Amino acid sequence: MVRMKRVLIDNIRADLVKKIVLVSGPRQAGKTTLAKMIDPSFDYFNYDSAEHRLALMEKSWDRTKKLVIFDELHKMKEWKSWLKGVYDTEKIPPSLLVTGSAKLDSFRKVGDSLAGRFFRYRLHPLDLKEIQLVLQPAEMGVVLDQLLLLGGFPEPFLEGSERFYKRWKHSHLDIILRQDLIDLENISQIQSVETLIELLRGRVGSPISYSSLAGDLQCSDKTVKKWLTILENMYVIFKVTPYHKNIARSLLKAPKYYFYDTGQVLGDQGLKLENLTACALLKEIHRQSDCFGEIFKLHYLRSKEKHEIDFLVVGDKVEPLLLEVKWSDDKPSKNFNKFSDYFPGAKKVQIVKKLEREKTYPDGSEIRRAHSWLTEFSLAAGVE
Repeated sequence: MVRMKRVLIDNIRADLVKKIVLVSGPRQAGKTTLAKMIDPSFDYFNYDSAEHRLALMEKSWDRTKKLVIFDELHKMKEWKSWLKGVYDTEKIPPSLLVTGSAKLDSFRKVGDSLAGRFFRYRLHPLDLKEIQLVLQPAEMGVVLDQLLLLGGFPEPFLEGSERFYKRWKHSHLDIILRQDLIDLENISQIQSVETLIELLRGRVGSPISYSSLAGDLQCSDKTVKKWLTILENMYVIFKVTPYHKNIARSLLKAPKYYFYDTGQVLGDQGLKLENLTACALLKEIHRQSDCFGEIFKLHYLRSKEKHEIDFLVVGDKVEPLLLEVKWSDDKPSKNFNKFSDYFPGAKKVQIVKKLEREKTYPDGSEIRRAHSWLTEFSLAAGVE
């Protein structure tokens, strides 16, 4: 299998000479592979290994190595205080890299122990932009078809087999539910969480009613919200909230949920394309934040009259982006005009999977081929 040099690697390598680097992301997104590619002189410890846990207790890593990698360290009690002690006592070198398949700011909280001592990165599965940069395939339309079929996790994507992906998908989710979920959250109702995931698979792209999910699962709204937050923290799903200038009101309205693994989506190809687009937008938003400190937010738009735009991206230094996702509709969405008064300078783009000819219109709206736009788009205000 091809070992890919991920696009974040140079930024991470540069930060390691000054700070602890925390890399989180979905299980099997390639965090450990990336970490071991940063420098050939490394020592590696995985907290899931009893032998490695003992070595960490003794702090007996090889200090002649340039890099020490701590994998799944968030499962250690008070891991941030432990890591702070190592950094404050010994400094750098060796460089310290921590990886984990959960949001590292969400588990084993111990206040601000690491404040000012680290930079964080979020590693996502592959998308069209990264595949183009690293693998440089000849036909990005074919790559989009592969992503819709196999998802973007490196192992099944590079394997290129639908049969392999289907088997990988079941084992991947099984490990998350029966190992990570129990280790980190002490959840006993695994079957109910599995049912929740199955319900979400069929509701991608639709506003989610907590009370409806609670009724289906025969539990309380509070329990449903707790389970959804856990699945977010473990990088199974992510939430896209409706836009409102009053953030509190936005959070109270019904969100949409998408999967980091597009292959989990049940429904037509259009829904899978919408999920894949949501993944690409979130990945770019996280890259802008983690690498450059630029802040963007991902929302969707929905009016009281139920006019809707699939995605809205807002940032401090750029005009908003209104994005519609279609499978084969080459006519611009009428909903662009419904929101034009609220976002007069916004860029309006409709991406289409099956499109004979790209178009632009006098009002500034654009119709673009999905594979081309998703390969080339950037949220950056200036030169990176």
